[in-house]
Amino acid sequence: MTEIVLDDILVEIGTFGWFQLRQFLLMILPLVFNAFSNLSYVFSAADLNYRCFIAGCENHTDTTYLTEWLKTAVPFDDNQPSKCERYKLLANISTNYLHCQPNDFNSSFITRCHEFVYQDNTEKTIVNEFELTCDENAWKIAMVGTIHSIAQAFALLIGGFFSDRYGRKLALLASVGFGSTLGIIRSFSVNYEMFLAFEFLEPLLGSTMYTTAFILGQELVGPKQRVLAKSLCLVVFALGEAAMGLIAIFIQNWRYYLLALFVPGLVSLSFLWITAESVRWLLSKGRRSEAVSILEKAAHANRRTLSENTRKLFDGDHYQCVPSDENPSLIQQFQEVLNYRRLTIRLGICSFCWFTNVMVYYGLTLNSVTLAGNKNVNFILVTLVEIPSALSMNFIMNRFPRRTTQFLSLALCGVLCLITLAIPNDIQWINTTMFLLSKMAISFSFGVLYIYTAEIFPTNLRQSLLSICSMIGRLGSVVAPQMPLLSKAWKPLPMILFGSIAILAAFAVLEFPETGNVRLPNTASEAENLKQDHSGSERSESE
Repeated sequence: MTEIVLDDILVEIGTFGWFQLRQFLLMILPLVFNAFSNLSYVFSAADLNYRCFIAGCENHTDTTYLTEWLKTAVPFDDNQPSKCERYKLLANISTNYLHCQPNDFNSSFITRCHEFVYQDNTEKTIVNEFELTCDENAWKIAMVGTIHSIAQAFALLIGGFFSDRYGRKLALLASVGFGSTLGIIRSFSVNYEMFLAFEFLEPLLGSTMYTTAFILGQELVGPKQRVLAKSLCLVVFALGEAAMGLIAIFIQNWRYYLLALFVPGLVSLSFLWITAESVRWLLSKGRRSEAVSILEKAAHANRRTLSENTRKLFDGDHYQCVPSDENPSLIQQFQEVLNYRRLTIRLGICSFCWFTNVMVYYGLTLNSVTLAGNKNVNFILVTLVEIPSALSMNFIMNRFPRRTTQFLSLALCGVLCLITLAIPNDIQWINTTMFLLSKMAISFSFGVLYIYTAEIFPTNLRQSLLSICSMIGRLGSVVAPQMPLLSKAWKPLPMILFGSIAILAAFAVLEFPETGNVRLPNTASEAENLKQDHSGSERSESE
């Protein structure tokens, strides 16, 4: 029997012709929708600028966020009025008075308030919709992002099982359909509890669209084009994130905003229906006739011909299918890793690096809306800086050592985060520039880490160990939404944490072997014996 090598067949039908281009263009839709799903809560659950309503000094029909008399009525911090505290009135003031003087308040006595004036009365989020104001409700706002990330972690398990059992195409359609529907339902939430429930359900059933679309987009692309295709996927995802900020500029009501993001997802199902199923998945399930049909369509669209010799490979007498029972379970694979000390340490460091990259990446993205200036513009800028990182990654990684590249990108991110703390708040453009450079560095580091992780582990354990690191890394996205709570205790604390942990992870990376231009290890024993020679390159002792 002859084993089918799909990459050899791609040479016949074309490694990147019209068929692959159409498939890739279709995958742009779920990649963008996944960006919408990942960070929609940044705007729907955004905290707002507000201050106490001062009865006797203003009325409900005519209020201004900042007034000449305001500093006599409420405490100020960093040129911003306190959100929930005000000075006590010395005497009752008629509601017709509407003009307060310093001697009308006792600045030594601070009291709480329960009515508020918002800086932008046109902006509606769940904060003013469900009255999630003041410090006692801050945890509820942070919980939205945390619940979303927890759901994504569970989605990795559910989505992988569904995709392996029922196919990539059906998994994609289901994730887009369920995710869009649940996102639309979330826009009709009547209270915080309902909003939070659907903030969990939507990513649980819809967030796997990225990985599924990524697989389908690259399924029939030649090996030389796959790295470029991956970079383009990262670019599309970044553009999807930036589009969210652009939409938020024009739609400031969180209900209409969610509808604008998720309704197109349902409409896109009619286009995604023509997506081709994964040929590799069809072959793994023994559905050879369907696989051949897709390959023939690809060849016809690319103006190529599938040879008779290739067709014969799919015949029953020639086709070789690897039995599924030859693959060890995840527990057996993990036990094998524990038998090797250096490999076990490497797995621990790798997991820590994933946690660091995910936490800092999402933490900086979420913190972008707290920078001085327009929060929508800041969000757009902090997402667009991912594009140069994605495009430069292939150029740099093909010319410089993996370990050095990973170390420098993480260390640079950490240093930039710490430098940001030394810049005065009134120098806005420098502060924003340092912040954007930090995000660019961590985005680049994240891309390198994904490839590096796949190279430092053996072939027979590569996918499983990558999944373990990714799962632990997901904890970073669970922690990231809690950073605003730390900033309330001490404003510089989040950036100190981001910078410190990034630098720590950078030095931990130095324990990794170098894998550039090196034959990748096939077994745990070969991976364990990777060592550094005197020239600075890595090789396997078994060679």
